[in-house]
Amino acid sequence: MTGDALDLVIFDCDGVLVDSERICVEVDAMIMADLGVEFTEAEILELFVGSSAEVCTAVVEERLGRRLEQDWQRRYEHLYDAAFADRLTAVDGVTQVLAGLTAPFCVASDGDHDGIRRSLRITALSDHFEDRIFSAADVPRGKPAPDLFLHAARSMGADPVRCAVVEDSAYGIRAAHAAGMRAFGYCGGLTPAARLEGPGTVVFDDMRDLPRLLAARDHTGA
Repeated sequence: MTGDALDLVIFDCDGVLVDSERICVEVDAMIMADLGVEFTEAEILELFVGSSAEVCTAVVEERLGRRLEQDWQRRYEHLYDAAFADRLTAVDGVTQVLAGLTAPFCVASDGDHDGIRRSLRITALSDHFEDRIFSAADVPRGKPAPDLFLHAARSMGADPVRCAVVEDSAYGIRAAHAAGMRAFGYCGGLTPAARLEGPGTVVFDDMRDLPRLLAARDHTGA
């Protein structure tokens, strides 16, 4: 399996490594109802999936018309914990991809470290990443800012222009471009391809195709 001409492949976690997006959308809807605000599934998908905690909070506060208490999301963490423990699985094909990828790789997610490690542990992906786990908690700004991806590259000793980012959200794709990295948009989950498409982004719907796509980008230097 190829991809070794790259300095680093950076994977998002939710929706790319673990098949969590449907679960998250359902739990998000429950939380919004508890807060007394209504979002459709389409709005949750567009506004929340792949966003940082700061972006999410701002969207909810705008709809509510009031401020939320600090760390308001913590009181709902048990809902995600229970749903993930019961239903979370790895994205189809990703285990084989990780096992055969020869380029260095890591995970960089807007989730916190505990949440990322929990998801990797439940889906038996932990051994593929060990300590190569980066969180938005490590940087001043989450996605769509480039801070997280640049932090991951710096920590791994990689040149940003020789990094590839695998994302499933528009926020993540924007962050990859802002970091000067190659963007690969995975649309095999809930996010429609149209939300990921754009100049400089390779969109694909089968995770097993990723090594071939990485190799093609390496060969062209695009």
